[in-house]
Amino acid sequence: MTAYSPEDLARKVGSGLLSFPVTAFDSNLEFDEQRYREHVAYLNDYDVAGLFAAGGTGEFFSLSNDEISRVLSAAVSEVNGNLPVLSAAGGSSVNAIEQVRIAEAAGAAGVLLFPPYLTEASQEGLAAYIDAVCKSTSLGIIVYNRANMSLEAQTVARLAENNPNLIGLKDGIGSIDQMTRIYSELGDRLIYVGGLPTAETFALPYLELGVTTYSSAMFNFVPEFALQFYAAVRSRDHDFVFRGLREFVLPYLDIRNRKAGYAVSIVKAGLNATGREIGSVRPPLTDLTEQETAELGELIKRIPR
Repeated sequence: MTAYSPEDLARKVGSGLLSFPVTAFDSNLEFDEQRYREHVAYLNDYDVAGLFAAGGTGEFFSLSNDEISRVLSAAVSEVNGNLPVLSAAGGSSVNAIEQVRIAEAAGAAGVLLFPPYLTEASQEGLAAYIDAVCKSTSLGIIVYNRANMSLEAQTVARLAENNPNLIGLKDGIGSIDQMTRIYSELGDRLIYVGGLPTAETFALPYLELGVTTYSSAMFNFVPEFALQFYAAVRSRDHDFVFRGLREFVLPYLDIRNRKAGYAVSIVKAGLNATGREIGSVRPPLTDLTEQETAELGELIKRIPR
């Protein structure tokens, strides 16, 4: 039983930076629970608003349901009530509901709902998918507006009216028009989470659209900078934000953009480059090359303070 009602969870998650830890794998690409626990314990020393276990940065798409259960249970144990832990669910509605059950059993405070797998769908079909998951649980649900689950404002409004435990929208599309329409329609009924790859790039303009927080993948390996950058965004310290973008975030993106899938790979490379070995990514992702990892290591040494 979680200590967070959906309303409590919404307030907490919307109040600060969000941690999306990578999932540790051993040399055989099996879940390395001990190393994962060490990583979560390390991140737990920092002041964030929520931890999303087995999310996109945690390679949700490559994990079995049994592994999701193990990852989530380890995260809940290591956090030890210090902050809410949210899990992920997605794919078919049947599988998503099963993953919600896993989240409930592990003591998660909420769920990030990913798009259905592969197929395109109408707004009515997407609404039915989200509605089924929301009605299957009392946990707070955050919907990931991304890829084939691009939601119109009226769809989100109907879902929010019919499901009190729908607490948030995470945006991974990046349409200013879409976000403006959604926020204009729903206002503070939901929390809004920046979810574009390397969300720091969009954090300042998105703040004006009611997006008070975002998922920081780089928090995994440069937590002090990630928190300082987030604080600068919230205080609208444009000087620090744009210096951080020029001197670290944009050069980081230049490495990330060299190959599809590097948005996760570069995070693991950052940990490996800073001496906090976390292992490789699973297929279909690929690791950075040794030269790219070395470039990233040099960039981290020059990070703004």
